[in-house]
Amino acid sequence: MSVFFQLAVTAALALAVVVGTIAYFRAVRTARPPVGVFNGRDIFMMMGFVLALPYVYLALPGAVLPVVLALVFAGGLSVGYQPLVANGRLRWALITALIASVLVTHLAFGETAPPYWVANSCVVGLVVVSATNLNVQGGMRLKNVAWFLLALAAYDAFFAWVVPLTQELADAVQGYPYAPAAGLRIGEDLGAVVGMGDLLAYALFTTTAYKAYGKPGLRTGIALVVLFGAAAPVAALHLIAAATGDAPGIIPAQVFFGPAAFVAYQVLRRRGPERRMADIVLRRDREQAPRQTPVRAEARPVA
Repeated sequence: MSVFFQLAVTAALALAVVVGTIAYFRAVRTARPPVGVFNGRDIFMMMGFVLALPYVYLALPGAVLPVVLALVFAGGLSVGYQPLVANGRLRWALITALIASVLVTHLAFGETAPPYWVANSCVVGLVVVSATNLNVQGGMRLKNVAWFLLALAAYDAFFAWVVPLTQELADAVQGYPYAPAAGLRIGEDLGAVVGMGDLLAYALFTTTAYKAYGKPGLRTGIALVVLFGAAAPVAALHLIAAATGDAPGIIPAQVFFGPAAFVAYQVLRRRGPERRMADIVLRRDREQAPRQTPVRAEARPVA
């Protein structure tokens, strides 16, 4: 029962975020920052940020950590959804309601209750959708994402199995609202949680693959998310538990997804150069484009 629950919840959450990100990508144009194109230096800086962020979180006092996470979530929602809700007061009213719903459900039902995890997952999912589109529409290419995910796989493996930083961070947010994860818990027996970083990885790869190569890229991304983002980590968790008699605390999903995404990029790149945002005409752009009225040739009398 537990393995099917974890597989169903993990796959549903990952696919929901990916579908939401693609829907946003197809419908909304974000303002592109004047930063040029992504390159190796940008990926190096991103990895530096990823490496430093857990230490920053762990250095904060326990009661301060959820406040910082709530502010980060609110800021991400404000920037990402400005194109959809231009009215600042209305946008912040909606964001405040979302952020408050997480705190209220946590206080009313506790951190293991479904209402809290539903509210928290909605906020985390919306942040991932906006963050992904800001990066992809801002110039991130599939090549950049593939190398980033490969490096992230090594990072996650090291800090899960060699230096238990990931477990320390998970322990630090226990008992507090605004967990940087999506999931569902029903009592003490059933639970499935997907890290915010994993959801971002799935959405980044699928959206950049769709931008770069259209529907073939989209199908590839969705297949990888289901097989290597959901099925492989859950299966590995239960197979190790069955073989050793002791379930491991953490199975980094990126250990499976990162290398698979890198191989998929090597296959997709054979289709030719990646498309850029300037090459993509969305349905909304076509609808807003001025229609050209056909010019009718005037009939002239024949001399």
